[in-house]
Amino acid sequence: MDILKEISENLELGDFEKVSLLTKKAIEEKIPVEKILKFGLIGGMDIVGEKYKTHQIFLPDVLMSARAMHAGMDVLKPFFIREGMPNSGKVILGTIQGDLHDIGKNLVGIMLKGAGFEVIDLGTDVSPEKFIETAKKEAAYIIGMSALLTTTMPMMRKVVELLKKEGLEDKVKTIIGGAPVSKDFAQSIGADAYGYDSTDAVESVRKLFNQA
Repeated sequence: MDILKEISENLELGDFEKVSLLTKKAIEEKIPVEKILKFGLIGGMDIVGEKYKTHQIFLPDVLMSARAMHAGMDVLKPFFIREGMPNSGKVILGTIQGDLHDIGKNLVGIMLKGAGFEVIDLGTDVSPEKFIETAKKEAAYIIGMSALLTTTMPMMRKVVELLKKEGLEDKVKTIIGGAPVSKDFAQSIGADAYGYDSTDAVESVRKLFNQA
């Protein structure tokens, strides 16, 4: 069997030890690291994301696969540091100010990393100013905001307004999500995208980068 397919299949199974060993073996076989990342690790996480979306697997399975993904990434990291880490783009993530819920946000972060994006996670209770400041400092193209409380949702509007005030609406795009958040709300505050779950969020982020 093709070793990249083996990496992908063991990642799906969440076998982090096997993924680590196979990734090392692929490097020994002189397979380019970008290929190992794209077809082995990201390829596996894409399948995991699709299966999660169609309810063939559940959250614990995704977390096991993410652990396997990180095991493979740990092997590849020194090579990327040497050659310059390729990624699909930079995303700032955080739960909006006043909200301490992070399970959904963390899952989106896992799926985005699995899709090859660089994720800067600001954690919970993040102020609009912090989102903007970090996006400018990191030259990130996307800000992703999460909320679980309806009372904190207006803070998302403030982030969009601040971007406009600073003339950054063309340079930084916004995506929002969370249980009480809807597509209508996203449109009403001028957010660029809405993710109803983690896999949809990844697809929406990809679309935003493709439109850049």
